[in-house]
Amino acid sequence: MPQRGADGSTIPAGTETALKLWVVLSRAYASIYAHAAAHASEHGLSLTEFAILEVLYHRGRMMLGDIQRRILVSSGGITFLVDRLADKGLVVRQECLEDRRAKWVSLTREGGRLIRDIFPSHARALAGAAGGLTAAEQTEATRLLRTLGLAATDGDLPPNVGTQRRTSSESGARRGGTRVTD
Repeated sequence: MPQRGADGSTIPAGTETALKLWVVLSRAYASIYAHAAAHASEHGLSLTEFAILEVLYHRGRMMLGDIQRRILVSSGGITFLVDRLADKGLVVRQECLEDRRAKWVSLTREGGRLIRDIFPSHARALAGAAGGLTAAEQTEATRLLRTLGLAATDGDLPPNVGTQRRTSSESGARRGGTRVTD
């Protein structure tokens, strides 16, 4: 039976289920995020700084824009974060000879040592946070959430100042990228 809102309006059953999913998904994300952020903080890093070091550790030298798209931060945000990591001596920027507007980012020896030392314990912290599900349940949750993310990416977003609308071709192109599927 549909519930009623505070104003007496009816909330359809399918909508109620979607709202419940949103709340549960948000709370689960916040709980696991807290584990990941706490671990990064123990090593003097924000979680996004850790993410930059981690992607460089696993992928090697990358273009600044590629890092930005992989870890889902704004272009201004990635510049700020890489500046902080460079100030800490953990990454270095290099000019791109083919495109003077682009910059390569690489781990320094110290950055490589740090992420190599802390990544295994970070992975264990996340495994512990996800330990409420069996390995099979984690695999199924990953599959379901990927499907949900792809469907949401293809859905229409309401226009507003803070939302950029994507065309269907852009959404489809993103399916092959890392933003939704990795």
